[in-house]
Amino acid sequence: MIGSTRQVAVYAYGAPVDMRKGFDGLSAVVTQELGRDPLAGDFFVFVNRGRKRAKVLLWDGTGLCIYAKRLERGRFACLWREGATGPLRLTMSELQLFLEGSALVGRVALSPAPFERATASRVQKILASRARG
Repeated sequence: MIGSTRQVAVYAYGAPVDMRKGFDGLSAVVTQELGRDPLAGDFFVFVNRGRKRAKVLLWDGTGLCIYAKRLERGRFACLWREGATGPLRLTMSELQLFLEGSALVGRVALSPAPFERATASRVQKILASRARG
């Protein structure tokens, strides 16, 4: 598995990609299609149409790296959706599951929703509803 000791964002491109693309071709997809900087240190995931091959493009601080994987059995999770806009955002754990061939990635939220601090009025409403019930 790709290791990282820092918090990084993982973006999965939402359409099939020609796996013949190398550093320049994938960087162009990141820049033109995702509107992101390939040198920002984020991870960018690409899958071919048959979902047997995947590539991860990342900047490690000294140069661009491409990690490639071909599944011998099964297929990678489908990262593209009808009507979906923008890239699918994954966590590092979800990226690891994806690269292991898990079918749940992108279909089920595997990470908890961000914590939201309740406002005072919302807390009062919750307490009032509990007192009535």
